[in-house]
Amino acid sequence: MIEKIVSETKTLVEVVTPPTPPKTPTPSPVDPSRLQQELQALSTPKRTFENWARTFRCVPEQYYTPNTEAEIVKIIHLARILGKKVKAIGTGHSPSDLACTDGFMINTDKLDHLIEVDQKNMTITVEAGMKLHKLHDILELHELAMSNLGSISDQSVAGVMSTATHGTGAEYPSLCASVLDMTMITATGERLYCSKTVQPDIFNAAVCSLGSLGIITTMTLQCEPAFRLENKQEPAKLDHVLNNLDSIIHSAEHVRLWWYPHTDNVVVWRANRTTKEISTPKPSWRTSHWFNFHIYQGLLNICRYIPGLIPTLSRFMFWATQSKPLERVDDSVKVFNFDCLFPQYVNEWSIPWRHTAEALRALDKFIEIQKASSSSPLKVHFPVEIRFVKKDNVWLSPAYGVDSCYIGIIMYRPYGKPVPYKRFWAGYEQIMGAFDGRPHWAKAHSVSYAGLEKAYPKMAQFTEIRETLDPEGMFLNDYLRRHLVPEEKALSV
Repeated sequence: MIEKIVSETKTLVEVVTPPTPPKTPTPSPVDPSRLQQELQALSTPKRTFENWARTFRCVPEQYYTPNTEAEIVKIIHLARILGKKVKAIGTGHSPSDLACTDGFMINTDKLDHLIEVDQKNMTITVEAGMKLHKLHDILELHELAMSNLGSISDQSVAGVMSTATHGTGAEYPSLCASVLDMTMITATGERLYCSKTVQPDIFNAAVCSLGSLGIITTMTLQCEPAFRLENKQEPAKLDHVLNNLDSIIHSAEHVRLWWYPHTDNVVVWRANRTTKEISTPKPSWRTSHWFNFHIYQGLLNICRYIPGLIPTLSRFMFWATQSKPLERVDDSVKVFNFDCLFPQYVNEWSIPWRHTAEALRALDKFIEIQKASSSSPLKVHFPVEIRFVKKDNVWLSPAYGVDSCYIGIIMYRPYGKPVPYKRFWAGYEQIMGAFDGRPHWAKAHSVSYAGLEKAYPKMAQFTEIRETLDPEGMFLNDYLRRHLVPEEKALSV
């Protein structure tokens, strides 16, 4: 695999040139029948798209898989002539309808080439459809790494950045803060370059823009020298954690918490950079994939029929997998990333750090009150994941201007089967909203444009830029109209 990437890297550096500012002229009008003929080999009509969790699906009129930026330009021209909506997708990992459209869908999988590595400045420029797994492999060849990562690396670079995906660490912002410059194809087919110094307002709007400003084709990312992490995790009690939260947040470079609802059990996960040799725990049934994937999934499926067993299952799984301290040293990617197991419903919001303990106590109280309901007791899955992110200046980042705590909840779908979650979601969102919460953009949530405008100081400026770059709403879909378009304008775009 590494040898293949080395060979590909050498070839690509020779043939792909770095992005140059700022725009290319709009080509003269083209006959749509000719464009359709040219794009026919890239298109599959009426192909069903389904997200990773299998919770949202759509049937776009045309499903395109372009190989080059020039082919994206042609797709945009055709869409403009025919009055079609356009949506780009990466992996489809977002647990929402963010990627869905009934117009033209552009799969960016083949736009995954390396453009340039700047070893001196520790930056990398790539085509934005590149998956994070491939990005990590290329960075490893150059002894570089991303400073922080989320729990998985299946997503595309553009998908991660344009939804403000995050990891954890008191001094580490969301991943989108690592973007230095980018190019995108706008609704007119122009190639627009922006950076922290070139058209900075457009840049700060576009880095996290959910695909609403154009099709992102390249990004330059800030990296650091490759590193290992020493990871230690230990069991704790919820009251102890919440009473000592500030010291725990700063007790390591990267800290996350997993709370098991219906219990007072918490896992405190810490990771620090180290020069120690790689050392991983001995294989055990407690940490094996077959136990956590197959046994746990089977037990969850039983709980679909007997939901009263869920608290007992949570206590059992904590005892089985997390009741003893664990330590490991490994390359950063392997420590940051986790196995997400099987499909799930997910919701996640960020709140200011200062509200973390109060919000978690409120969530615990809500769960216990609803659990005691005589008519319909609420039973929820573990874990509630708590992560910490440094503030940034990306306009639509949930951590814009405020050090933030992300609190994520989950309801697994064993064997892809549905479980009740909406009452849990409604109570959770009400609590998060009461603590100045901002929803994670990749997740399905209920906040309208009016609510988001209050939460994001730059939302009005973002909207002005979006309406300037895409006045006809080519890149809008139902999700974006719900959340990024004022209600009085939503029906007209």
